[in-house]
Amino acid sequence: MNLKTVLTKETINLHLKGTNKQEIINELLDVLVAAKKIQDREAAYAAVMEREQKMSTGMKHGIAIPHGKSATINDLVACIGISDNPIDFDSLDHDPCRIFIMTLSPLEKTGPHLQFLAEISLLFKSSEKRAEILKAANIDDILKILSE
Repeated sequence: MNLKTVLTKETINLHLKGTNKQEIINELLDVLVAAKKIQDREAAYAAVMEREQKMSTGMKHGIAIPHGKSATINDLVACIGISDNPIDFDSLDHDPCRIFIMTLSPLEKTGPHLQFLAEISLLFKSSEKRAEILKAANIDDILKILSE
């Protein structure tokens, strides 16, 4: 899977303003709605929050990957948001997060969802890549980093 086929200029926000997990998730959903990637915002919100209740999607190294599956989603959709400030996201390493990657996928398709999560995990293992993402001046920089 090529991240650039899933992530576009319309699905990247370099300046999330939320101050907590719920506000960040809502902002990321707003990005997907504005990009016309999801139609049923309420169903998408419910799917992401249901997953969060099972186990936080705050990973390590300042990254969170809120995600969910919904019958209202036809194909995998994703967005990236960068917060100007560190946000407590109940991360595995207890560190706050600044990089947020949200993905939603159909209930019956697991392949693209798992492939996307694997590719994101690989990309963000690199401390250099994480630093580049946080320093990106614009959306084009983010897309370039994701394609390298």
